[in-house]
Amino acid sequence: MDPALLRERELFKKRALSTPAVEKRAAPSESSSKKKKPKLDQGGSTGCKQASDGSFNLKALSGSSGYRFGVLAKIVNYMKTRHQRGDTYHLSLDEILDETKLLDIGLKQKQWLMSEALASNPKIEVKEGKYAFKPRYHLKDKKALLRLLDKHDQLGLGGILLDDIEEGLPNAQKAIKALGDQIIFISRPDKKKILFYNDKHCQFVVDEEFQKLWRSIPVDSMDEEKIEDYLKRQGISSMQETGPKKMIPMPKRKKSASLKKRRFKTHNDHLAGVLEDYSEGVPTKK
Repeated sequence: MDPALLRERELFKKRALSTPAVEKRAAPSESSSKKKKPKLDQGGSTGCKQASDGSFNLKALSGSSGYRFGVLAKIVNYMKTRHQRGDTYHLSLDEILDETKLLDIGLKQKQWLMSEALASNPKIEVKEGKYAFKPRYHLKDKKALLRLLDKHDQLGLGGILLDDIEEGLPNAQKAIKALGDQIIFISRPDKKKILFYNDKHCQFVVDEEFQKLWRSIPVDSMDEEKIEDYLKRQGISSMQETGPKKMIPMPKRKKSASLKKRRFKTHNDHLAGVLEDYSEGVPTKK
């Protein structure tokens, strides 16, 4: 072999050994590089999923602190629904659990429901160990609703929320529709509806002249003090001034320090030159 080629071969080996080699790793695939992030449950930390019909998936709550309260919420909602459809009689706890399909709860949950949860719930009425829904107003039919609205109107209590009426009156929408123009609907700013009794004896026609005078005085941007000042300028006294005036008690005056020092009258002033002072002992004879 040519000696020149041998020398070049040896030099190539030396250069190869002196140069550090870096291993090139294969590029990771797209599927392995992207790690799948666990999806957060929309039900929150307790994993409570709410279905489209408003019910809760209690199996997801099993073993968590929210399980027992999920059971309580389902029972109260069911008792309200059955009351609204006219089933107002009381049920035992076993009957409630059977109808709500909550037969798999433990003894501790049952004891908690009987001793604490259902017994102290403001929307549940307990009678002889059985339970029923407790609405704000117990109404049997449309006549009872009309009497209640009339009583509120006479006492000056105003109207009643539609939610409270639907809660306590079975088939409330049917009864309200049957009453017709005997009741009035008013919507609040929060879009909640209030029912009032429509007293037809109080309906009268106000002269258009008085309506114009009433609407000609804007009071929306005025507070009570400004309205009272305006009435005084017009020679009209407000209702607040007609009542008995309260007497404001006068504050007690503090006695000055000079009055605290009382002066005592001295006696035997006519013997001032005769009496002698013995406070320092017996005086010596001169």
